[in-house]
Amino acid sequence: MKDEQDVLMPPREKLLKYGARVLTDVELLAIFLRTGKPGVHVLVLANRLLRHFPSLRHLLTAELTEFRQVGGIGMAKYAQLHAIAELARRYYSACIEEEKALLSPEMTRIFLQSQLSDEEREIFMVIFLDNQNRVIKCSRMFMGTLGHVEVHPREIVREGMKVNAAAVILAHNHPSGRAEPSRADKMITERIIKTCTFMDIRVLDHLVIGRGEYVSFAERGWI
Repeated sequence: MKDEQDVLMPPREKLLKYGARVLTDVELLAIFLRTGKPGVHVLVLANRLLRHFPSLRHLLTAELTEFRQVGGIGMAKYAQLHAIAELARRYYSACIEEEKALLSPEMTRIFLQSQLSDEEREIFMVIFLDNQNRVIKCSRMFMGTLGHVEVHPREIVREGMKVNAAAVILAHNHPSGRAEPSRADKMITERIIKTCTFMDIRVLDHLVIGRGEYVSFAERGWI
């Protein structure tokens, strides 16, 4: 059990002594903010931010006008927080693409949510895998509008053949925030599966990414 001195320890020193996992959201945010404002300690400011925004995702993707509703947040701190969000997105991308990781369902979901959940238009991504489910490449193959993206199954197969893929994972986002697949989503998935089957490429899953939620076709038993 930590003594009182440890409980009152500044977040940075606490992280160095015990590791980042023991820090609360408030303490982690305070480290990034670095300073508060006159008369307001950085921990108090961090707590105000987390109470103002409904989730960490909302906090890290909010517009400047929303931040200004919380006193003590100017352009510098706004830039810091948006940089954190972008750094996290690039971290997950590096884990997948540079390490060529063997994908698990959880890793796939986290990666795709980091890439797609905050996009303002529909994007259709494909993860190409080898026969051991290791990542060959990830591609943003098709980009659309707020409510629609046109997908061409033959382009997916052509790219899969080019990189000698044994399987693919499909994903696209719903900028509206609701992840429930539409009838069109189900139809295009069926078309892709049929087209890939001709070339012995397996479709392992299709994930629809919303804001803070997702739907997996494989988990629903649709693939």
